[in-house]
Amino acid sequence: MKVALLVLYFAVLIGIGLYCRKHATDVDGFVLGGRNVGPWLTAFAYGTSYFSAVVFVGYAGQFGWKYGIAATWAGIGNALIGSLMAWFILGRRTRIMTRHLDTATMPQFFEKRFGSSALKIGAAIIIFIFMIPYTASLYNGLSRLFGMAFDIDYSVCILLMAVLTAVYVIAGGYMATAINDFIQGVVMLAGISAVIYAVIESKGGFLTALDGLARVTDESVSSTPGIFASFFGPDPLNLLFVVILTSLGTWGLPQMVQKFYAIKNEQAIQKGTVISTLFAFVVAGGCYFLGGFGRLFSDQIDIKANGFDSIIPTMLSGLTDGMIALVVILVLSASMSTLSSLVIVSASTLTLDLIRDNFARNMSEPAQVTLIRILVVVFIAISALLALVQYKSSVNFIAQLMGVSWGAMAGAFLAPFMYALYAKWVTKSACWACFIFGTVLMAANMLARPLFPAIMQSPINSGAIAMLVGLVLVPIVSALTPKPDSKLVDDAFTCYDEKILVPLSTALNSEK
Repeated sequence: MKVALLVLYFAVLIGIGLYCRKHATDVDGFVLGGRNVGPWLTAFAYGTSYFSAVVFVGYAGQFGWKYGIAATWAGIGNALIGSLMAWFILGRRTRIMTRHLDTATMPQFFEKRFGSSALKIGAAIIIFIFMIPYTASLYNGLSRLFGMAFDIDYSVCILLMAVLTAVYVIAGGYMATAINDFIQGVVMLAGISAVIYAVIESKGGFLTALDGLARVTDESVSSTPGIFASFFGPDPLNLLFVVILTSLGTWGLPQMVQKFYAIKNEQAIQKGTVISTLFAFVVAGGCYFLGGFGRLFSDQIDIKANGFDSIIPTMLSGLTDGMIALVVILVLSASMSTLSSLVIVSASTLTLDLIRDNFARNMSEPAQVTLIRILVVVFIAISALLALVQYKSSVNFIAQLMGVSWGAMAGAFLAPFMYALYAKWVTKSACWACFIFGTVLMAANMLARPLFPAIMQSPINSGAIAMLVGLVLVPIVSALTPKPDSKLVDDAFTCYDEKILVPLSTALNSEK
């Protein structure tokens, strides 16, 4: 049954990729789906790119173990800050200005918004360097579940996921990814709901499981009775950093923001905001809620020997074959949808922002699409190889890789991108200050972690600090550096004043 479900699932993904070939004949179609993607596809693409095996296996297991049921706050933050507020604050303005500036990637946006090709190159290099560790982290969580369900070698898991993702992304581009994301999102919604019910029922139901969690003690964490079943858990400060990184971080991640480039119209944004928020409540809230009960399985888990990434697979190992098959497809869906988004962003950024604009200015449109497809294969291959190397190295926790990547990219891009959509006074120097601060901080954290203060030795805490500092750094540096070219800025902001029936900043028009 498990094998049959997987084969059927793979066939659907590949079929959709081949069906969507007609949408991927030019750069705009391949990278953004022709900027004509509806609310359901965009919302599910946003949600499935957001949540992957990193969340389900890595973060849910690690933070559920550390903070107990209070880890659910991370899921609530993902829904309210990472989805609702992100769509509300960034969605409409991103769609309007990126179309006006005719940009398909985040580096292109920085170039045209600030009149600086150097900013574009800098942003592209940051994406190229820090996107790959994140893609590598996706494979690890998947391998844990495949190993538990099918007892197959880790390298086979990596090869299977890499090849399937490459096939449908190369064939159909963004539109194939969006449609597959919708299907994968439905699987995730049904799967997480069923898994939570099955796991909690295996411990006697919700109240019994919660009572059992309240009786768990760990003197190395806290001497307070019932701390793992409490409202804020044993370490509210570090939990807050988790919420900030995993929620606010989406505002500066290229693969997330790019979803707003492609959305169809005003109505799609309004509907997408609601759909995306509800999706996050169920999937992210459900993942962290499930992880919060991990200590009920402590008799089966050896953290020192197998790491935090073994917690969720252990919790699921006692389920029926049918449920395990659903879990495998759930995590496969989450991981493949995220991987496809990451490689499209990486390949399009390298092609359009580095190679075409600096070394092959006369490259034709078909040649650009071909190069993007080739680079999709290259990025998937590099990430798969890195995943194998990482598996043998000292970096054992999925959360570490994701924390470094998210912290660097969101720390570099969040503040300058958001302010640039709203404020005319943001300067190139402020962008550079954020780029340098975020990336240097996270690189130093990765290479010289013991030298950091105790609270910043966690890449998650450092990443959250990088984002928050950036929000202060941009206004300060902008106030101290030469003002931007007024003509350039005024031209960028005219898009908000274009008239249809109301100002375009209030409602997008439908486009054919």
